[in-house]
This record gives sequence, C-alpha cells and structure tokens, in this order.
Amino acid sequence: MAVLLETSIGDLVIDLKVDIAPKACLNFLKLCKMKYYNNCLFHNVQKDFIAQTGDPTNTGKGGASVHAKLPAAKKYFDDEITPALKHKVRGTVGMANLKPNENGSQFYITLRDQVEHLDGKHTIFGTIAEGLETLEKINSAMVDEHSAPFQNIRIWHTEILEDPYDDPEGLKIPPKSPEVIKDEEFKKIEDAEEEAELQERMAKTLAKSQATTLELLHDLPDADVAPPDNDLFVYKLNPITQDGDLELIFSRFGPIKSCEIVRDWKTGDSLQYAFVIFENARDCENAYFKMHDCVIDDRRIGVNFSQSVAKMWNKFRGGGRMSKDDVQDGEKGGGKGKGKGGKGKGKGKDRGGDFTPLLAVREEKQRGGGDQRSGGLLLDSKAGGGQDRDRGGRDPSDRGGGAGGARGRDAPSGRDAPSDRAGGAERDARREGGGSRRSRSRGGSGGGRERRSRSRERRR
Repeated sequence: MAVLLETSIGDLVIDLKVDIAPKACLNFLKLCKMKYYNNCLFHNVQKDFIAQTGDPTNTGKGGASVHAKLPAAKKYFDDEITPALKHKVRGTVGMANLKPNENGSQFYITLRDQVEHLDGKHTIFGTIAEGLETLEKINSAMVDEHSAPFQNIRIWHTEILEDPYDDPEGLKIPPKSPEVIKDEEFKKIEDAEEEAELQERMAKTLAKSQATTLELLHDLPDADVAPPDNDLFVYKLNPITQDGDLELIFSRFGPIKSCEIVRDWKTGDSLQYAFVIFENARDCENAYFKMHDCVIDDRRIGVNFSQSVAKMWNKFRGGGRMSKDDVQDGEKGGGKGKGKGGKGKGKGKDRGGDFTPLLAVREEKQRGGGDQRSGGLLLDSKAGGGQDRDRGGRDPSDRGGGAGGARGRDAPSGRDAPSDRAGGAERDARREGGGSRRSRSRGGSGGGRERRSRSRERRR
C-alpha cells in the first residue's frame, strides 16, 4: 500500500505500514482521498533533522484527523508506538503531535539516518520508497528564523496507489481536486544582469511601501499616484529668460498647454527652473531628447521629466500656495481685513494713490517737483512738508521761523516772497499751537533771562 505525493520540487512515494500502524495508515489514506493535503506547505524544515507538513493552515498549529469529518467528530486518535519501529533510516514517516495520543493530520519525514531521540515518542506509519532526490532538495532548502523555507514547497496532489480500507460511513469525497497554488519561483543570481533586475524589483517594492506609508500619513492622495507623462522640468535657466521666449522655443516640438517659469512670490525674480506641459506625451519625449543640454540665453540648460505631483495634491486638498498675484491683490486693500480702530470687512483706504510698499519703491512727483522716499517706503504724497518736520524735529535751516520748504524738497522757483512768508507763518503757528519740545525750550529761553535780571536788580 502506497501513496504518491506530487510536490512543487518533485515526487515522493510513501510505503505505508498498515499491519503495524493501522489507525495512522487509515487516517493518512482517507485524508489523501479527501484532498485534505492539497496545497499544504512544508512549513518546518530543519536541516538534517525533519521536514514537517500536513497542516492546511500552514502555521504548524492546525489540522485534524479524518474522524473529525465523520459524525463521531473525534479530532484526534491515539498513538500506535511499537518498539520494533525506530527512526533508523532517512525518509522515515511519522505522526507529528505535541502531546501523547493527540494525532491529527500533521506528519514529518526524517532527513537523516539515526534520529534516536524520536524513538518511542511518535507513531511511525511509513517510509519513503521513491524520491530520495526530492528529499535531498527539501533538506538543502534555505529557511528563515522560523525554519520555514524562503521558496515555498507545497504538496500539489496526492494519489492513492493502493487502499486496503473501506471508506468510513459519512466520509465526503470532493468531486475534483482544488486548484493548484503555484508560488513564484526564486532562482539563483548568476550574473550582473539578474542582480540588477533583482535590485530594481526591490526598489519598486520599497517605493510602493513608502508611498503607502505617505498615504496613511495623508501626505499623498493615493499610493498609486504618478506624475504626468507630458510634463517637462527645465532647470539651470538664465535669470533673464522669459516665459514667452521659453514657450516659443519648446513649441516647435508640438502644441503646449502651459509654460511657466517659477518665480519668487515676493520679488518676482526667476528661480531658474520651469515646467513645460505639452498636449501629448510623444511631443514631450521629443523635446526631452532634443533640448537637454542645449544653450538658451548663454546658459546650458537641463531637461528632465517632471516627478512632481504637487498640483494634483493641491487639487486634492482643495487649496494651493499663495502666489505673487495673491499678495498684490491683498496689498491693494481688497477682501477681509482689520480697519484702524476696530474689526470689520471692506476695502482698505488708499493713502496718496497706489500704496505698494512690499513689492517695490514707488516714485511720485511731489508738489514741489521732487521725489519723496524714506527707508524704501513710499510716503504720503498729500501731506504737507511741515507734518514730516513735526514728527522728526525742525529743520536746522528754519531756525529763524523763515519760510523754508519741506525737508528733502528743493526750494520752489518762481514763487513770491510774501507767499513764502505766509507759508512760514502758518507753520510757525502750527508749531506754537501743537509744538515740539525743542521749539518750546527755545521760545522760553528769553523769558528766563528777563526774570533772572529782575531778581538781581531787587537784590541790589
């Protein structure tokens, strides 16, 4: 009586000892007939010791005897240990159990001769009659820290060559075998090309794992997101290169959706790289092959396919970064804001026309014909020159209260002297009314001298 085991690395023929271990042989034969062992792994392979299989869960913790499938529903059967049967030769087949009299479906095959310490502990019910070369392959398999082979070794089919037992009542035989599970076959690396292929596969696996992690951290909308194939990244540009010039150069390869040089949001200066988006991927590839390392505006540029998915990510989040135009619109006073003296919505008030201190220094002609700047910011063009002097002190050239112009302003030509005096009188009145401390101290010095002279006369 024998059973053929067709495995993923070769065939094994087990000769059963039905006279010495009838219960174990009955259990093994009927489980094979039920296709119970199909697709089971050799989950425990210990070199020069044993190879264990027969667990449909492939964990080493499952499996039950054929009696569990019958109406009696008995999970295990008792041991059949005979002193005459010992583990003397390689290929001895025995029942694998953790405790005595708890034999289920798992069994082992010895991988060397003379495994004496298993004698008297497990039920021996067969030996390997054919397939010792397959047994040698199992013994030489590379395993992990849990003694499981890296390359899966499975039982694909079981075929009963001779069965002396009748089927127990209630035993259900499936009409056909389950579908065979064929694992990916590993092969030995023999040359540099195969090693490079392996490194590429490992890199793809690592990239997939990292993308999944970023998706879980909400840094990517999807782990399978990929950059567009019609988007070129142009770098090492000359700062003087303009968007229109770059678009004109690349448009000879095909229609372009957009060409944008990335600029500093505050100053508007070129950051010396750009993105060119074509209508189709073929034009993009032609531009990549022909424009890389070309010279534009005396600067040798570089071209590559864009790997950025920032636009898709910003679209996914429903918002984008602030651009220079957004800042300009905000500085013009539009939108929501806090007014002076309270909170509210509305448009800000302009001071002296367009007031844009963040982007550039604006030049405006004053009434006197000169330019008015202070610290790189545009000052109020409608306020008088005297207001500036009140804040910063009186002009040294105006000590006598004469009619001088505003500080930093040229003296007006063609004006009448009376009008100048009138302007000076107004400023003097303003100083006396609102007055700076400096003007007060000078104005009160004469009265102090008179009081001191009077006190001296009284003493005399």
